[in-house]
Amino acid sequence: MREHPDYRRVWSGQAVSSVGQQMTAVAVSVQVYDLTGSAFATGLVGLFSLVPLVAFGLYGGAIADTVDRRKLGLIGSAGLAAVSAVLAAQALAGLGLVAVLYAAVAVQAGFFALSSPARSAMIPRLVPARQLPAANALNTVSMNLGLTVGPMLGGVLIGAFGAQAAYLVDTVAFTGTLYAMWRLPAMRPHGERKGRASVLDGLRFLREQPNLRTSFLADLAAMIFGMPRALFPAIAVTFYAGDARTVGLLVSAPAVGALIGALFSGWVGRVHRQGVAILAAVSAWGLAIAAFGALHNLWLGLLLLAVAGCADTVSMIFRNTMMQVAAPDEMRGRLQGIFIVVVAGGPRLGDFESGAVAALSNPATSVITGGLACVACVLLLAARRPAFLTYDARRPTP
Repeated sequence: MREHPDYRRVWSGQAVSSVGQQMTAVAVSVQVYDLTGSAFATGLVGLFSLVPLVAFGLYGGAIADTVDRRKLGLIGSAGLAAVSAVLAAQALAGLGLVAVLYAAVAVQAGFFALSSPARSAMIPRLVPARQLPAANALNTVSMNLGLTVGPMLGGVLIGAFGAQAAYLVDTVAFTGTLYAMWRLPAMRPHGERKGRASVLDGLRFLREQPNLRTSFLADLAAMIFGMPRALFPAIAVTFYAGDARTVGLLVSAPAVGALIGALFSGWVGRVHRQGVAILAAVSAWGLAIAAFGALHNLWLGLLLLAVAGCADTVSMIFRNTMMQVAAPDEMRGRLQGIFIVVVAGGPRLGDFESGAVAALSNPATSVITGGLACVACVLLLAARRPAFLTYDARRPTP
């Protein structure tokens, strides 16, 4: 960040806005529950955000490969700020309409999905290739700062001044991102084709690039089989005889571990065998989750979840770096769009998988078998794609 002021401004703006967006997420959930008294209605918030996130994520990536990414980032940030302002207005006016909250969440997810691939695809133009691991580590820091600090500050503000306070702070927080985007030079993709970029072309490109495809599959294995978050309420009761506060500890532990892992990630820039690093990190995630399911001690369980979060951070840093370096500039937006779909859809499939297995057996069996299945998938990927183990960041191949 000392060497690259454009990246420093972008990172700082995103860090602040990430905290604000998590405050808004808490405020929306609190408002919906206050208005309805229904956990189901509160859960629908996630569904209303998932659909546009997946749909617009793919098309946002295609758009990012044909237009000035700086302008797309500006439009997305301005749109997100406008949605936060609308949420603040409805809270101040006391409308009390759940439909307005659902609609705002859907529009918010659409703006995020449209602009996020453009912002991610900018990074290789802001820092040299040798510093991409460090840049991706810092991006993980900003994300996990939002996940840890945002809900905490949001809860304090909402409790003291109401949901409108969180929305207003979020609206103001976007000024940092808008300023950073405004200061950037034009960011048109290199070598873009005439006309529209096809989403299908991005999928075909990924199909033809075995190393990039393997990195996506490794992440899906971790998220689908080794993501027990849907079981945390049941685990809090059956494992630890706890309550909602225990659930909160379980939810926050992976994010705390991820933040610690990112803060102490200076070593990642010295790792060149990034394929090996990804598979090792995903294996560590699976083993930590399996141990969490087997050992029913709360503090040891929180430590294991933190270890899993730290391993996920390492995997994410190397997966992002591989995608940014090995893919040509004119495909980076579409690959980032696909990446958003994987990140958004994988945990939802994981919720279904863990819940289904728990219903057929019990939560402990679901967590243990899921973690071990994640490790088995890694071993299968390593056996089917040995070239992934020899991937060298100094001679990147997609």
